[in-house]
Amino acid sequence: MDPLVHEWLNLAIRWAHVMFGIAWIGSSLYFMWLDASLEPPDPPRAGVAGEAWSVHGGGFYRVEKFGVAPPALPRRLHWFKWEAGMTFVTGALLLLLVFHYGMGGDVFLEPRLAALGGAGATAFFAALVCLSWLLYDALFRSALGRTRPLHAAAIGFAALVVVIWALCRVMQPHAAFVHVGALIGTLMVANVWMIIIPNQRAMVEAVTAGRAPNADRGLQGKIRSTHNSYLTLPVVFMMLSKNFSSTWGSAHAWAILTGLIVIGAIVRHWFLLHDKGRTEEGRWIWPAAIAGAVALFLVARAG
Repeated sequence: MDPLVHEWLNLAIRWAHVMFGIAWIGSSLYFMWLDASLEPPDPPRAGVAGEAWSVHGGGFYRVEKFGVAPPALPRRLHWFKWEAGMTFVTGALLLLLVFHYGMGGDVFLEPRLAALGGAGATAFFAALVCLSWLLYDALFRSALGRTRPLHAAAIGFAALVVVIWALCRVMQPHAAFVHVGALIGTLMVANVWMIIIPNQRAMVEAVTAGRAPNADRGLQGKIRSTHNSYLTLPVVFMMLSKNFSSTWGSAHAWAILTGLIVIGAIVRHWFLLHDKGRTEEGRWIWPAAIAGAVALFLVARAG
């Protein structure tokens, strides 16, 4: 590919990816904050589970959340899905351009994966993403995932660590970091398009038909949305990680990435507690995050 064409394609796709990502992450963070900030409506109103007042841009806003669904739907209903969808599309194009079919992209592969060729390596990663989604989705649809979500999350995290270790062995570490981020980001997009939106659509159809919506659909959507929220900060780091060679350049790159994912997730937990006015419960988080970061720094310095 012509170097100038490659650079400008990279610029256009990367810029679009960042813009769509900001829109998606921004709306996700806002709705998590909104859910945490809801208070009982005053005065009480039938079907309304909570409300939140805010001021922004010179105006006052009152947002209501219904327990399941309103008795009737408005003419226009806003859906938040295209931000996630376009983040995925531009991210996939960027991954192909930079690492798979760009300027000698096959240099990111270790010999074991390079033997498959560019198309084979792409197929390998696509298969890994599909398998990861099937296992993750099955885990959280299972009885364990529904009744003991923390146990299920521990199993899912252990599986993720294995994937990180494996990718760091078959790819150059900086490429492995980005591919782990792409894998997790794809699971997050799949949560939106295959769980959250279909469940919301089923609830809308039930209300439109005059039937009682299935509250469990809303609950499942909320669970997957919460997963996405905890994964946001780790994914943002992985998308930026190429700039920080001391992380992926270490002989223990897979362990450093694992630690940074944990730190990002617990810091996000602090923000969620803060939004709920429960910061006392999270007094341990910042000391733990700082101690963890120092430990990772020492691992990186040791090589």
